[in-house]
Amino acid sequence: MSATTHEYQDYWINPRIKISALWTAMLFIFVYVDLFSLFRADIRADIEAGKIFAFTIGQGFLLGVTIYVVIPSLMVFLGLVLSARVTRMVNVVVAVLYAVTIAGGAVGESNYYYILGSLIEVVLLAGIVYYAWTWPKATDAVAALEDQSRAGTRVHP
Repeated sequence: MSATTHEYQDYWINPRIKISALWTAMLFIFVYVDLFSLFRADIRADIEAGKIFAFTIGQGFLLGVTIYVVIPSLMVFLGLVLSARVTRMVNVVVAVLYAVTIAGGAVGESNYYYILGSLIEVVLLAGIVYYAWTWPKATDAVAALEDQSRAGTRVHP
């Protein structure tokens, strides 16, 4: 029996793809945590009373919530099509703002699912900030491709 090593091909992944995937994952957690909240008797009672937390459910509240959900939903696409400079800046700013609002919404929460979901959302948003902040310069990307080529890995520019 021969001892062979198996090396797996590892391609460089464009930061746009990583960031878009992180926004998508964050939105899935975001939606499920809110959906699970609808199973809570206290939340259902508040909704029946026309309130959520300190907010009255009305046109203004629903419009605000829609805008709050639309922004990260659009970031999935905008992160792929805006210029690199704009994408970096917008992703850092929006991800930090959302991390602050999500962490703030979890303050005082005693339900473990909500705390865990919020923590995961903040970690995913931190990943967005990290990849946007450390976005490689054009010269760095070329150097990385050359390193991969020298290492004998297949390069796809």
